[in-house]
Amino acid sequence: MKAAQFSRFGGPEVLEIVDLPDPHPGPGQIRIVVRAAGINATEWKLRKGVLNFGDGLPQTTGRDVAGVVDEVGEGVTDVAVGDRVFGVSDDGAGAAELAVLTNRAPIPPCLGFIDAAALPVALETATRSLDELGVHRGVSLLVNGAAGGIGGAAVQLAVARGARVIGAASAANHNYLRTLGAEPVTYGDGMPERVRLLASAGVDLALDVAGSGVLPELIDLAGGAQNVVTLADIDGAKLHGVRFSNGFHGHAFHALTEIRPLIEAGGFWLPVERTYPLDRIAEAHQVSEHGHVRGRIVLVIS
Repeated sequence: MKAAQFSRFGGPEVLEIVDLPDPHPGPGQIRIVVRAAGINATEWKLRKGVLNFGDGLPQTTGRDVAGVVDEVGEGVTDVAVGDRVFGVSDDGAGAAELAVLTNRAPIPPCLGFIDAAALPVALETATRSLDELGVHRGVSLLVNGAAGGIGGAAVQLAVARGARVIGAASAANHNYLRTLGAEPVTYGDGMPERVRLLASAGVDLALDVAGSGVLPELIDLAGGAQNVVTLADIDGAKLHGVRFSNGFHGHAFHALTEIRPLIEAGGFWLPVERTYPLDRIAEAHQVSEHGHVRGRIVLVIS
């Protein structure tokens, strides 16, 4: 099969398309013919060597996937050959023609492969973050970095739980945040003051998706470090005593199977800003790495 991999750490140019042996599912796993694969910040951070999950070189890449089941492993009863599914590629090898999945769910009928591939990691990461914060009906939540994939997912899921959500993003994204159900504020200098114009007593909880060095301000607004979770600032978390939520290792996957009613009711969506073919994955990584992407970037694999 054709797959993307890198044999050294570095910029997008280290990515190459190679021929690898076809994978096969083990017990509880399925294999899909990949139709679309999402690009996440985790991928380019691993490619650069900024993150290290203990894998050697060469490494494959890609976690978000959507496609059609073509093999099932022993004990699999939830899906069958020919079903459309989306999920998280085992071993981060989804930017390929074939992928093996343990964590997966049927694609809601109203979604195509591209839109479905935009969801799994952002959906599961946002759900885990809200679970860790204890977001529920009646609380107020500030999301720093609310216009990206994970931020946008967190906003919508928190709104669905009945929370009041204030979203920090650039002014250009304010109308977008309003469509998701958030009250927008502009990030940067003076953000705490702008938040207090909307919520004079501050907020109950805060989620940092952007990692833009604002943890002290979030702690102040949320009434203590115990009310803040960051997904992006590990050094700041250590310095300020904030919980750092690291990927979804050890997290029980449940959002994929629970999201269908919300999607079908029109209460959850993530825009796909750009698509690229597999052989232009380096370009897709470059765009993702430079940030300021509203929603998601997805590879289309034919």
